Amino acid sequence: MSISTSVWPRRVGLLLVVLGLAWWGFTALRAEPEAGPVFTTATIDRGDLALTVAATGTLSALVTVEIGSQVSGRIASLHADFNSEVKEGDLIARIDPSLFEAAVQRARANLAVAQANVARARIQLTEAQRLERRISALTERKLVSESELDTARAQVATTRADLRSAEASVQQTRASLVEAEANLRFTNIVSPTDGIVLSRAVNVGQTVAASLQAPVLFTLAQDLRDMQVVAAISEADIGQLEEGQQVSFTVDAFPNEPFEGTLRQIRNAANVLQNVVTFDAVIDVDNPELKLRPGMTANVSILIAEEQDAVRIPNAALRFRPPGATPAARKRGSGVVWTLSPTGEPEARAVQLGLNDGQYTEWRGDDAEPGLEVLVGRADEAAAQGGGSRRFRMF
Repeated sequence: MSISTSVWPRRVGLLLVVLGLAWWGFTALRAEPEAGPVFTTATIDRGDLALTVAATGTLSALVTVEIGSQVSGRIASLHADFNSEVKEGDLIARIDPSLFEAAVQRARANLAVAQANVARARIQLTEAQRLERRISALTERKLVSESELDTARAQVATTRADLRSAEASVQQTRASLVEAEANLRFTNIVSPTDGIVLSRAVNVGQTVAASLQAPVLFTLAQDLRDMQVVAAISEADIGQLEEGQQVSFTVDAFPNEPFEGTLRQIRNAANVLQNVVTFDAVIDVDNPELKLRPGMTANVSILIAEEQDAVRIPNAALRFRPPGATPAARKRGSGVVWTLSPTGEPEARAVQLGLNDGQYTEWRGDDAEPGLEVLVGRADEAAAQGGGSRRFRMF
C-alpha cells in the first residue's frame, strides 16, 4: 500500500505550527515580570476595649487576730478547733489552774498577815501616845526628867513609822493578790472578738511557756464575708491607679468564675525584690458565699479605662511598614496604617488613635472606617511563623 506524497507537506506544516506555538509560550513565560511581595491583611472591626493593670495578690481576712497566753502552763482543755465559729468572750482553751489557785490563796494569806500587822501597829501607836501624855504631865510637875519625855516621844514616832510601813505592806500584798487573781483568770483563754478559727497550734497536755513572749495558740479571723486582696503593683503601673477603681480577679480554685472588688488603698511603702520595685494595693472583696479562703492567690485585673463599641485597629497594622517605605512623621495620638490601592500598591493612611489595650487600638474621628482591610505583614513572614490570613499580591 502506498501513501500519497501530498500528505507529507500538510503534516510537516502542522508540526511546525505546534512547535512555533510552544516556543512562543515558553518565551512569553520567561518574559513574565517577577511578582512582587505578598501581604497579609486584617479587617478593622468594632468591639469593646479595656485598659487594665494586671497583678497577683493574696486573699486575707480584714482583721486577723493571734490569740496567745500570758501565763505558762499545761493545756488542760480545748474548746475550739479549726473552722470553729466563736463569739467574743467564748472560752476556747484552758490552762491547768492549780498552781495559780495556790498563788491566789498565798496572796490572800499574805494580805491577812499584813492587815493584822497594821492593827498591831495601830495599837502600839495608841499605847505609845498614852505613855507620852503621862510622862509629859509628870515632867511638867518635875517628877520625871526631860530625857524620859524625849524617849516617850521617840517611841511615838517609831510606832507611827511602823504603822505606815504596815499599811504599805497591805497595799503591796493586795497588789500581789490582784496579780495572782489576774493570772488565774488568764488560764481561761477567751476569744477577743467574733470570728472563725483559722489555725490551732496546741493540743491538750501540751505545755506553753510565756516567759519571753506570748505563744500563739489560735489564729482567729473576723467575718470572712468581708475580705481583702493585697496585690503587688509594678512601679510602672502604680501611677494609673486611684482609690475607688473597680477590680476583677480570679482564683485557681474557680478559674472560670470572676470575682469583683474595689481598690481601697495604695500603700506608700515600696517593696524591693531583686531590684524590682512594687507597691501594695489593698482591694476590698465581698465573699457572701464564703467561696474565697484566706491565703488564696488572686490574679487581679484593675480597670483603668474602657470604650464600648469602638472602631478597633489591630496593633500589628500600626507596627507594619511595607518594604522600602519611609517612616511617616507622626503627631502625638496619631498613627499610620497601610492599605492596598486599586493598582495593588501599598498606600499610607493617617489615623487618630485612642485607647490601647495591648492588642487593639481605638480609631477615633469621623473618618474611622470599620471593615477596612489593612496590611499587617508579609505572607512569607507569616508562613514562616505559622500564621495565616487573607493574602494580596502586589504586581
